[in-house]
Amino acid sequence: MVDPLPFATYTFVMSITPGPNNVMLTASGARFGFRRTLPHILGIGCGFVVQLLAVCAGLSALFTRWPALQSTLAWVGAAYLVYLGWQMLGAGDAGSREAHHPVSFAQAALFQFLNPKAWVMTITAATLFLPHDLAPLLSGAYMAGVMEGIGVPCMMVWAVFGTSLRHVIAAPRGRLAFNVSMALALGITAVMMVR
Repeated sequence: MVDPLPFATYTFVMSITPGPNNVMLTASGARFGFRRTLPHILGIGCGFVVQLLAVCAGLSALFTRWPALQSTLAWVGAAYLVYLGWQMLGAGDAGSREAHHPVSFAQAALFQFLNPKAWVMTITAATLFLPHDLAPLLSGAYMAGVMEGIGVPCMMVWAVFGTSLRHVIAAPRGRLAFNVSMALALGITAVMMVR
């Protein structure tokens, strides 16, 4: 018998706490609004499910055999976050904000494979919570259903939080403070990813 409570608790804690996805969703919500951030949220969800199912199917064995692969992915992901932070620092006045586009569905989905927090979540979930008494297809569906059912609303909280800051970034000083804060958050996240 599968007890979903420990897995659901783990998923909630990992999904609601700050990480690369949540920082990027806050920034996107603030810059582009909730509606234009939805493809980003859905892309994270889709990429995460693919990653989770691959890990449940045995991809984590690659990281065990070749730890340098996981380290390389962490460095690439950290470099991408630093790049995004740099882009935020270069975001100028309100008119130039429209020249930039929010993260697309495909970009968000692919980023999950560079996101160490997503790897930690999926590998830990598959190691600790994968129900072996269910058929493999049902086990994967159970894992994906719990993680998406909890993870997507948590991501929406961060996007709504960012959207609530739109009035702050309407003023040049507020926009500068927000951009610097988000760039620093991305930079700190990048450092935490590779240490």
